[in-house]
Amino acid sequence: TSINLHLALRTKSQQMAGIKVFGHPASTATRRVLIALHEKNVDFEFVHVELKDGEHKKEPFILRNPFGKVPAFEDGDFKLFESRAITQYIAHFYSDKGNQLVSLGSKDIAGIAMGIEIESHEFDPVGSKLVWEQVLKPLYGMTTDKTVVEEEEAKLAKVLDVYEHRLGESKYLASDHFTLVDLHTIPVIQYLLGTPTKKLFDERPHVSAWVADITSRD
Repeated sequence: TSINLHLALRTKSQQMAGIKVFGHPASTATRRVLIALHEKNVDFEFVHVELKDGEHKKEPFILRNPFGKVPAFEDGDFKLFESRAITQYIAHFYSDKGNQLVSLGSKDIAGIAMGIEIESHEFDPVGSKLVWEQVLKPLYGMTTDKTVVEEEEAKLAKVLDVYEHRLGESKYLASDHFTLVDLHTIPVIQYLLGTPTKKLFDERPHVSAWVADITSRD
């Protein structure tokens, strides 16, 4: 059919042009996409966007993401921004490659969707603030606000209590196999393991085992 022909031509075009990721290696959102590509064993070109020079707020990058945030993504003539949208595209479009990051059953799909929402709205905002205060601010010569750290750690503890309960029922957050829900947490966790906030993960046995698992994947 004409639709199948269009898809076949698009796929061929993408394979010829290849994948490009425009981002910064220190960015947790960029890392989220890079981990997904690694899990799927898909080749790509990384295009460095220098954040300290404001390249993400200027052309040509602003034409790829009008909100001026990394990363941006191209697969041939197909363009995306927003890291979680990109990882979902990678997981589905390259489903025949590498490790499976999604499930096809309707209940599993709903569970993954819920887990992604929880990570995006509950875990990541708090975790990212803690990364900013304890990792990035010192790099920029700024002082960590200990009051903010205490407040955000209290919020993170509540999220990790939910994760601890969930991980008592299944090996991973959405099911008994590794999915995008787990993958999306990795960049923030990697940073926080190098800070005093690590104690919040260590204090919860299921969370601690899960963190050791997902941060040691090849």
